[in-house]
Amino acid sequence: MTPEQYPKVYLYQRIVQAKLYIDNNYADKIDLDNISDEAYFSKFHFIRLFKKVYGKTPHQYLTFIRIEKATQLLRIGKPVTEVCYAVGFESLSSFGSLFKRIVGSTPSAFLEEQQQIKIQIAKSPLKFVPGCFISQNGWDEK
Repeated sequence: MTPEQYPKVYLYQRIVQAKLYIDNNYADKIDLDNISDEAYFSKFHFIRLFKKVYGKTPHQYLTFIRIEKATQLLRIGKPVTEVCYAVGFESLSSFGSLFKRIVGSTPSAFLEEQQQIKIQIAKSPLKFVPGCFISQNGWDEK
């Protein structure tokens, strides 16, 4: 490693460390101060570097992770209220409006949709398997 590359690698490692902090603590009450402290940067410098590396601000990334985890929990049938608090939101209304803006449906509607999909899979599982895979394995209903 050349002397010119070392500072860039060191900065990148600190940004990755902050991202991992978000990934591991998304459900906790964390804010920009906590995250930037983890990377040992001032808030404003950290926001610029994080966005340059990940294409999102730290807050946008935290929100993205929380909504992703919420969709995972809703897919397995967890109640909306439980999911809201499990992923770090403090208010059902803010969770619901943010979820709808990002996912396109309310958490309750998403949960209902997932339950309907499970029912449909149980009734006719082959409808959810690609046709080429069915043909290749001789599962055709013909």
